[in-house]
Amino acid sequence: MPQTPPFTGQLNTSSYNKNLYQTKEEGYPGLYYHDNNLVSGSLEALIHHLVPTVDYYPDRTYIFTFLLSSRLFIHPYELMSKVCHLCMEQQRLSDPQADKVRVRKIAPKILQLLTEWTETFPYDFRDERMMRSLKELTHRLASGDEVGTYSDLDQMCCCLVQVLTVLSQYEEALVKINATATDRLTALKAKPQAAIQRDMLSICNDPFTVAQQLTHIELERLSYIGPEEFIQAFVQKDPLDNDKRCFSDHKKASNLEAYVDWFNRLSYLVATEICMPVKKKHRARVIEFFIDVARECFNIGNFNSLMAIISGMNMSPVSRLKKTWSKVKTAKFDILEHQMDPSSNFYNYRTALRGATQRSITAHSSREKIVIPFFSLLIKDIYFLNEGCANRLQSGHVNFEKFWELAKQVSEFMAWKKVECPFEKDRKILQYLLTAPVFTEDALYLASYESEGPENNMEKDRWKSLRKGKTIK
Repeated sequence: MPQTPPFTGQLNTSSYNKNLYQTKEEGYPGLYYHDNNLVSGSLEALIHHLVPTVDYYPDRTYIFTFLLSSRLFIHPYELMSKVCHLCMEQQRLSDPQADKVRVRKIAPKILQLLTEWTETFPYDFRDERMMRSLKELTHRLASGDEVGTYSDLDQMCCCLVQVLTVLSQYEEALVKINATATDRLTALKAKPQAAIQRDMLSICNDPFTVAQQLTHIELERLSYIGPEEFIQAFVQKDPLDNDKRCFSDHKKASNLEAYVDWFNRLSYLVATEICMPVKKKHRARVIEFFIDVARECFNIGNFNSLMAIISGMNMSPVSRLKKTWSKVKTAKFDILEHQMDPSSNFYNYRTALRGATQRSITAHSSREKIVIPFFSLLIKDIYFLNEGCANRLQSGHVNFEKFWELAKQVSEFMAWKKVECPFEKDRKILQYLLTAPVFTEDALYLASYESEGPENNMEKDRWKSLRKGKTIK
């Protein structure tokens, strides 16, 4: 059978064994190829294609692509159940009289598949049903007399538990950070003047250092996004699924959503820092400072923070401060805006991203490996790829060509998120960036009008309405 095509950016699993890679002489019926590439197949055939045999192990690009995309048709726990059933029935793992030589040959391959699943899609195993199937199959594999197999199984399970434990700790930390930010905002509402004692420049006036700390936050939050979250964010019910249950419980993309929330927070933080100062000279200095921070983010390869800063500066309460902007040297800002210009489908940004990606591939230092994409655009690209092509062909077969393309985009992101931040952490700056109070849109407008009065009747009416409450909502 033809091999499935490799693609750039495919994840490397630490326990990958090339000797396990073999092809079936005859394929399971229901798979269709074009130019030796798998293009479609029935869901049942694709599941069979995932399961190893004594003389076959699926290509790793296929494993990643199918595990990623299969959740559009079947719950991961249902897929795991089917895989376990096929492994035990086809290879007679449930038969105590099974040929031990045969079991010894197949056990490492099944273990390899489970290892790739637990390492690449560990969040699937937060579902107790997944864990039950995993334990059942590993119990069958460990029932033999192979000491090595038992040791590898134990290591796989320990690594999985560790990943899920770290994830829970991260989620708890996010809750605490958000609670602290909420408390500070509450204090700001109660005593607006007393609560505002510090600003970003009083914490750190070095743009490069702030850009480094922003990169810390970006890479940490990226690292916890599972590849499946890109797909689960868009999951809809498969029209050929006779089960009437909704897939709503499957739409788990909390880490992805937390990352989008961070982008919004940074945008509003920048706008708040600019609108907060009373003096025009100070506001201009803050704008120039964040322009320099944005430029350093661009140089690092942190496009997400760059775009968040630009978005904050382009908010109406900030952009309307004409007297303030007249004091700003905007040449550097104009260059950055040009780089992130949305025209021609963000052509300039995509060119810069390709350059950063190439730099990352040939990097000689950890700093050169950093690529943090403009995340909202990445999600948009994946969304339109998903919406623009049908999941199934007219024949009812799964459109696997589409899923190769989805996997290419997601696997590239997976390579980016694995980069460790090379910069030293500054707890004080990080704490401020994550928890400093940020104004709502109404509060930003109020501060903006009080800095530079309304210029037309619409602005005057809005200002009057906002002044009635004199509170931050």
